[in-house]
Amino acid sequence: MSVMPASDVTSNSARKMLSARGRAWKGYRKNWQLYVLILPVLAYFLIFHYAPMYGLQIAFKDFIASKGITGSEWVGLKHFKQFFTSYYATRIIFNTLGVSVMQLIIGFPMPIILAIMINELRGSKFKKVVQTVTYAPHFLSSVVLVGMMVTFAHPRTGIVNKAITWLGGQPISFFGEPDWFIPLYVLSDVWQNMGWASIIYLAALAGIDPQQYEAAIIDGAGKFQRILYVTLPGLLPTIIILLILNSGKIMSVGFEKVFLMQNDLNLDASEIISTYVYKKGLLNAQYSFSAAVGLFNSVINFILLIIVNGVSRKVSETSLW
Repeated sequence: MSVMPASDVTSNSARKMLSARGRAWKGYRKNWQLYVLILPVLAYFLIFHYAPMYGLQIAFKDFIASKGITGSEWVGLKHFKQFFTSYYATRIIFNTLGVSVMQLIIGFPMPIILAIMINELRGSKFKKVVQTVTYAPHFLSSVVLVGMMVTFAHPRTGIVNKAITWLGGQPISFFGEPDWFIPLYVLSDVWQNMGWASIIYLAALAGIDPQQYEAAIIDGAGKFQRILYVTLPGLLPTIIILLILNSGKIMSVGFEKVFLMQNDLNLDASEIISTYVYKKGLLNAQYSFSAAVGLFNSVINFILLIIVNGVSRKVSETSLW
C-alpha cells in the first residue's frame, strides 16, 4: 500500500482551496448586481445598529458630555444596582411583562385565525374586501389611533360610554383607570395589526399542497377536520418561527403608543421600561442610568430568544438556527 507524501497532500489541499476560491470569485463576478443591492442594507445595519453599540459603555460610566465617552469615570455596575434597588423597578418590569404577555396571548393567535378564515372564503370579491378592510388599520399612525380611542372612550361624549349608559350602566373612565390600560392597549393593537400580520400566514397557506385537502375530503374529513389536520400542520413551521421572534422582543413594548395613552391617572399600569428610559435619559439627562436600563432590557430579550429557540429546536426541530 503506497502512502502519498506529505508535500503532495499539502499541494493538493492548496489546489482545492484555490479552486474553491476561484469558483466563489466567479460567482461574485457573475452576480455582482445582487451584491450591490445588498450594500444599502448592510450599510444601514452597520451605521445604525452596530456602530452605536460603541456607546453601550456609558452604562458602566458616569457619562459627562463635556468629557466624552472615553473621558468619563468608570463606575461598573452602579447604575444597574441603582435601578434594581429603586422603588419603581419591580412595578416597571411587571408592567412591561404584563403588556407583552397579554399581547402575545391574545394578539399572536388572532392573525392565524383571521388567515384561516380568509382562506376558507370562496367568493374572490368578498375575500378581497375582507383583506382590504382588515389591512387598512395597519396604516394608521399611533397618534391617530390613540386619538380615535380617546374620542370613542370619552366618559361623557364617547360612543362607547353612551352605549353603556343606554344599556343602564355607569360611564367608565377608560383612560383614567389603571386596570383598563392593558386591555385597551392589547385590543387596539389586535385591531390595528392582525390583518397585516395575517399576510405571512396567507402566503404559507398558499404553499400547502391542494392534494392534501382532496385526500382529506375523500377520507370523509369535514371542514373543521381539514383545518385541524391539514391547514394547521402546514402553518406550524411559520407559527413556530414567528413565535420565537415574538418571544425575543417580549421586553420591548412600543414606546410611542404607550406614551400617548399614558397620563397621571393610569401611570401605575402604563409606566414601562421604554417610557421610563425616555423620561430618565432625555428629560432628566441621566444618560448612563437610562443606558443601563436599556441594556438590561436588551440582554433579557437576547436570553429569551436563545432559550425559546433552543426549546423549539429540541421539541419541533424548527428553529431560527
